[in-house]
Amino acid sequence: MIGAIVGDIIGSVYEWNNIKTTDFKLFVPRSTFTDDTVLTAAVADSILKKIDYASALREYGRRYPHAGYGGMFKKWIYSENAQPYNSFGNGSAMRVSPVGFAFDSLVDVLDEAKRSAEVTHNHKEGIKGAQATAAAIFLARKNFEKEEIKKYIIDTFAYNLDQTLEEIRPIYSFDVSCQGSVPQAIIAFLESDNFEDAIRKAVSIGGDSDTIACITGGIAQAFYNGVPPAIVTKVREILPDELMEVVDRFNVSNGIHL
Repeated sequence: MIGAIVGDIIGSVYEWNNIKTTDFKLFVPRSTFTDDTVLTAAVADSILKKIDYASALREYGRRYPHAGYGGMFKKWIYSENAQPYNSFGNGSAMRVSPVGFAFDSLVDVLDEAKRSAEVTHNHKEGIKGAQATAAAIFLARKNFEKEEIKKYIIDTFAYNLDQTLEEIRPIYSFDVSCQGSVPQAIIAFLESDNFEDAIRKAVSIGGDSDTIACITGGIAQAFYNGVPPAIVTKVREILPDELMEVVDRFNVSNGIHL
């Protein structure tokens, strides 16, 4: 899951200041974590403590109230009787990476991804985005080749993964829907040569840069067997201790070595 957090932090600077190149500094003084990281940690903590996803998301959302949540989600975390609101936003996909790492069968990954999404994002596209992301992570960590991952995602979720980044970049704009950002994030991974390259390619698309890079980063971590140590060191400098502690506990619990 730390790959997703890396993508969020690196992409945070470019969400409202899009760039269309892979040539940029990975970390700058303004680099920070956003709601993507907070809610990824919430899902991880939910899995670790075996508490329901809704309770963990609400707890973390209230603990970090200024992380940049969407309007509907912010209302949801403070609602007395929180109900899903039929969202197909990419929030379900950006927070799901722990599911792809924590479960040992594809059936369980798909089921848990659905459960993690539908507490808020119960629209079919919101669920699909979470499942596609988690499935890609699962297949990547099980040593499936990129073409096999691509074929599974196309066959199962009917996403168009045949576009290239060169085709996407010039026309892509801000899109917070799952259907308008998850395929693009997966394509960035598919075209990458290594973890850092995956993040750079994801940010270079433009649009919702932190979330696209977050989704790409989780898959890239699984496929490339980790995150470069220098990048992990920078994340440790930026994250609050309590969020980093969740990452570390999750890694120990799931045998993930940084």
